[in-house]
Amino acid sequence: MYKIIKKQILSSSIKLMEIEAPKVAAKAKAGQFIIVRANETGERIPLTIADSNKNTGIITIIFQEVGYSTLELGRMEVGQSVTDFVGPLGKPSEIENYGEIICVGGGIGIAPIYPIAKALKNAGNKVISIIGARTKELLFWDDQMRQISDELYIATDDGSYGQQGFVTDILKNFLEQRKQIAKVWAIGPVVMMRAASNITKAFHVPTIVSMNPIMVDGTGMCGACRVAVNQETKFACVDGPEFDGHLVDWDLAERRLNMFKEEEKVILDKKLWR
Repeated sequence: MYKIIKKQILSSSIKLMEIEAPKVAAKAKAGQFIIVRANETGERIPLTIADSNKNTGIITIIFQEVGYSTLELGRMEVGQSVTDFVGPLGKPSEIENYGEIICVGGGIGIAPIYPIAKALKNAGNKVISIIGARTKELLFWDDQMRQISDELYIATDDGSYGQQGFVTDILKNFLEQRKQIAKVWAIGPVVMMRAASNITKAFHVPTIVSMNPIMVDGTGMCGACRVAVNQETKFACVDGPEFDGHLVDWDLAERRLNMFKEEEKVILDKKLWR
């Protein structure tokens, strides 16, 4: 059992939890994820590690309540324990001193981009961070991102905070003005990562994305998380979750992500009205 030692409501639908998991925290690296199961009958939820502390044995997770399982997890309180907390899973980010790099986090993607930006900063890179959300209410951790970034830019769709527009608008402006950008990390909704990859491809800037497909076991056995990269089948849980954004088959990724939308809605309605 893994105890919840802190819970923070970041917005009406986004929750932060700190979980006591010393064995996971001892090995966790930027870019990796965990699979959490709230109780014995709960669904396995893959979540990228937002932060970790080897000294305290604490893992920080941030999740958006988009279905019944994340709603169920969000209802848990400090002092309660989740049944399963498996990790760290997936390959860590390849952290080197590249030079000047851009980290883009869209929506809930701000959580996984944070440890990557922090690791890249610690490796000596100049880190330019761009984060955004639909509205100010859904944007979080701007203070944390500012602390580990040389420059931070914020966008909201409705203009309620930062620049009005998308993170990809700011990304495109940067690439038009600065030719020395060595690499881009872009994490967020598939549509955002696809748009970011299309922009950087035109400027020949290497781009890493973190895929968040449907996932079941997280060990490469079930095959549910398969993605096509450079016309090869890859499994996000063991081959990723990070891939070259210029080589991802985005049409397939979007189709697979939407495969069970109707079923998820039926289950959510059924559970909530029970």
